[in-house]
Amino acid sequence: MSDRVHVTRQELEDKIRAGEIDTVLMAFPDLQGRLVGKRTTGRFFLDSVADAGTENCDYLIACDMDNNPVAGYRFTSYESGYGDMLAAADWDTIRIIPWVPKTAMIMCDLFDVGSGELIEVAPRTILRRQVDAAAELGFLPMVASEIEFYLFKDTYEEAHAKGYRNLETHSPWLEDYHVLQTTKDEYIIGQLRRNHELAGVPVEFSKGEAGRGQHEINLDYTTAVEMADRNSVYKNGAKEMAALSGRSISFMAKWDMNDAGSSCHIHSSLWSMDGATAVFDGHAEADPETNHGMSTTFRHYLAGLIATSREFALLWAPTINSYKRFQPASWAPTGIGWGLDNRTLGYRLVGHGKGTRVECRIPGSDANSYLAFAGVLAGGLYGIRHELELGAPFTGNGYEAKDIPRIPWNICDAIELWEHSTIAKECFGDDVHHHILTAAKGEWAAFNQAVTDWELRRYWERV
Repeated sequence: MSDRVHVTRQELEDKIRAGEIDTVLMAFPDLQGRLVGKRTTGRFFLDSVADAGTENCDYLIACDMDNNPVAGYRFTSYESGYGDMLAAADWDTIRIIPWVPKTAMIMCDLFDVGSGELIEVAPRTILRRQVDAAAELGFLPMVASEIEFYLFKDTYEEAHAKGYRNLETHSPWLEDYHVLQTTKDEYIIGQLRRNHELAGVPVEFSKGEAGRGQHEINLDYTTAVEMADRNSVYKNGAKEMAALSGRSISFMAKWDMNDAGSSCHIHSSLWSMDGATAVFDGHAEADPETNHGMSTTFRHYLAGLIATSREFALLWAPTINSYKRFQPASWAPTGIGWGLDNRTLGYRLVGHGKGTRVECRIPGSDANSYLAFAGVLAGGLYGIRHELELGAPFTGNGYEAKDIPRIPWNICDAIELWEHSTIAKECFGDDVHHHILTAAKGEWAAFNQAVTDWELRRYWERV
């Protein structure tokens, strides 16, 4: 885990006064996990924004992917007038963005303009509350994730003009771990590694993945909110750098049924509040071979994840497309079981000693990192609070397992599971539960207002 990766407030102010920075981007994640916000001039930032924040329409965390307001939210609506919310700087998140000239970015938390209270349904707040819940139990969560994407030779504008058909992936073959093909891609991927390092998003490595033109970049692990911030900067930055180089990148969970899906594998562990002791390391406990190096706390945590996975699926698979990724023998799991370094299951035990952790392989690359991390922490903490017992690890091919629960196959099933989940309400509260449910129902409703290419090919002439 890297130490200091951001500039301080004083350093930012000095850079603005010296003319090195002339634009400050005050950003926050929307419900889809995209960065939204305002750019301000350096001068105005120092004079009026640094302490006051910026005001933004509250529909930004109550709209769909097309920025259409969605009916049914309690938080805001046309009836309430779609008022403002305050985006206030989190001074621990200042980054210089090297691929955009003279620009700094600050992640913001969202507050009610009238009460000054944090907005509970904001994605960053939702994750913060799970970190708070861990702290109440004496734990500090640490998180890392592996987010995959596809690199295309088409620009975003060309892809749009083509209707996203007949796109040219950057590689004509699967490039998993290949050095030759990734060298051909290095003029883009190298930018991503180097510039994200400079932007305070520490990179461990990049590699080709199991699809044509598919890549993965791994970031250093850190605390949960910081990790979600890094993911947001990484995904946004990857698209921006590709666009500036005449290329495009997609984080769709399943861009083509003939190619592997793109995942967001989440590695999580709990530590003592001072970050000195790895709580999941159970090698000092009795029968280390029987407990597979897992502490009792870890076993409760993993049992909680397994118990909540079906009901929490919306947090990891939020779109119609998300569920196309869950295919047999596809590297994406279909079963909710756990195993020892077994990639055919929803959960994989990895690491040794202080590095002991669980990998959740269910989320796709389209997941909102704040909500996805919140789902992992909430499920694990639920298991700890209720002292759930962990069953034996599964061995063999998880795709063919007959005795483990299955990930929902579509968003309708996931909506129903979330809607009737008493555990989700217990872990997140009624308002957050309703907010996420409304977003998912809005996604499903939008899909049902579209005629797909598949329908035209199947029915246009032949019915």
